[in-house]
Amino acid sequence: MYAIVEENQITQYINNPKSVVIGDVIYPAKIFQLWSQSQLNEIGIYEVITDATNKKNEEYYNNTNEEYNYTDGQVIKSWQTATPKRLEDEDAKDRNGENVLDEDGNQVINYGLKTEKKRIVKQQASGLLAPTDWYVVKSTEVADYDVPANILSFRADVREKSNEMETQIDACTTVDELKTLYEYVNTGTDENPVYERPLAEFPKEI
Repeated sequence: MYAIVEENQITQYINNPKSVVIGDVIYPAKIFQLWSQSQLNEIGIYEVITDATNKKNEEYYNNTNEEYNYTDGQVIKSWQTATPKRLEDEDAKDRNGENVLDEDGNQVINYGLKTEKKRIVKQQASGLLAPTDWYVVKSTEVADYDVPANILSFRADVREKSNEMETQIDACTTVDELKTLYEYVNTGTDENPVYERPLAEFPKEI
């Protein structure tokens, strides 16, 4: 991406090479391939440099709109300080500060990151249990049928890990703590890497 700078002000952005008019001169698109950066700079065309220092993972943070600035002979794309998303649930309010109710008169809730993450955990657990649900159903319908021990053990492990994950999520007091739960790090060596995360892991599908 390029920007045209005239009188120290950005006047145009160029996403793809094209012919441009600067002053009274028409420059063909091929200058973007044939000219050096310094040659482009001389006529006021600068490649946009991205400074993502303040840009954070949008799963956990609200980033500001990107902004472009020309300074010290460079055009920089950057962001202001990101804001952590809300961890906890809260009652929905209208612009007057009144509670928002659904059509049945129940309070509408704006769910926080913790609730969203725990919902995902529950969905994952349900997906792991679903293929073996029929064993349990059969045991309730067939008097002399027992669920195999390995199936019972697997289902118990899934529920245990699901509860453990939710407990870990609930214990977080900051967005950074929550994000760290999901970050894999190498606990082994460069030759024999072992990637693990702080958040518990479900057992492998049986």
